[in-house]
Amino acid sequence: MSAILPFFPRLVFTVLEPLACIGGYIASVSDTTSFAAAQVPSITPTPLTSTNQILALQLGNCYGLLALIAIGVLYSTNEAKVVRNFLIACAIADVGHLWATYIVLGYANFVDVKGWNSLAWGNIGFTLFLFVTRVGYLAGMFGRDRVVGSVKKRA
Repeated sequence: MSAILPFFPRLVFTVLEPLACIGGYIASVSDTTSFAAAQVPSITPTPLTSTNQILALQLGNCYGLLALIAIGVLYSTNEAKVVRNFLIACAIADVGHLWATYIVLGYANFVDVKGWNSLAWGNIGFTLFLFVTRVGYLAGMFGRDRVVGSVKKRA
């Protein structure tokens, strides 16, 4: 595990986020119709077209991929540059994820916290939490990176 991260970001990025992504993957493959319909709060599940089904399954696969990449990167390196660049890339993707959700839901549904379903909480609430935590870490709000034993590169 990336021992350089302060406690809170380490908990968020090495435990909570991968678990949430695995949950997204499982939700998409176990009940694709409900998963697709729940992307927009208040939509009743209807039979999916082949296009909608493949897009929902591919989204689930992206969640699974993100979990594997996060685990692969954050559990295998203590190099600050690698960790920071990974989190910068994730922060940029967070903005894209929030933008895509906003474009489809529209302003009224995007800010209607009372009307959010579990997927809206994930797509908006949890993504915003991850983004703020990433920016906070990158800005040093959680303290300095921890110093771990020197990294020796193999020849």
